[in-house]
Amino acid sequence: MPRQFDYLGDVEVFLAIADKGTISAAAVALGTTASVLSRAVARLEARLGVQLMRRTTRRLSLTDAGRSYLDQSRHAFAMMADAERSMRDQGGELSGTVRLSAPTTYGHYRLPRLLQAFMEQHPGVMVELSIANRNVDLVQEGYDMAIRQGALPDSGLIARPLEDAQLCLVAAPAYLARAGAPATIADLAGHACLPFTMPSTGKTAPWQLRDGGQDVDWVPAARMRIMDDVLGVVTLAQQGFGICQTYRFIAEERLRSGQLAPVLPQHWGRSRPFSLIYSPHRSLSAACRALIDAITGQAVPSREAVVT
Repeated sequence: MPRQFDYLGDVEVFLAIADKGTISAAAVALGTTASVLSRAVARLEARLGVQLMRRTTRRLSLTDAGRSYLDQSRHAFAMMADAERSMRDQGGELSGTVRLSAPTTYGHYRLPRLLQAFMEQHPGVMVELSIANRNVDLVQEGYDMAIRQGALPDSGLIARPLEDAQLCLVAAPAYLARAGAPATIADLAGHACLPFTMPSTGKTAPWQLRDGGQDVDWVPAARMRIMDDVLGVVTLAQQGFGICQTYRFIAEERLRSGQLAPVLPQHWGRSRPFSLIYSPHRSLSAACRALIDAITGQAVPSREAVVT
């Protein structure tokens, strides 16, 4: 029985030439001669019935067919590498690198607890964790997964819910002693408010409140607008600059210790979701799958939904 894929060596040569830019550079990298590589590409083109490269004495460029074949070949070889890595992982201890992005809110206050048991159980796995207030591009930036807050846009990504995090209004006791405590939502207009400016739009993020069972989005006006790091509103509120809205899980320790005091708790009750997202088109390693299960398994019952 003839081998179906006995030409894969020629495909690897094609990939090497495309990566290195010239046949001579690829020959050096592969430890062979340029003539050997030229014959390999010629055999591949004859097999496919299309020209993949335009070759002159000084330049090498891919044809449209060559670019298409390059993309598909890279994807196929990546899947083979993932399959091999997955089999190795099944044979023993998990290993490899997992790249995860998280916002500062979740990265500082929720994620450490979720990661601790995983890191202890799988010492062979390296977790590269980016904690930043921006939405990374999973594919372009090479991240395996990311944690996102708020409603997710249409993306085709797989989203696994983590929690609906309750929001609250807080201020330092010293500020409330000085300025008085507001009794109604309307009273907030007479107070120093600490709104956050959303980096994606440059607009002030509305405070999400509840009044008489109805959801209210109230946009605070203020002399100070906080940008880039949403945790800055909590720090400034704790220092007595005014009132802020934040997640209850961020404020709860400060509320217990008396560093912050609740403001209008009768108008709390709104929440925002946090989700773990990853691409359905990327073949995830066993380490990635294990980390996904570890994070989501400690938050809510695991379930997947495609954000369409």
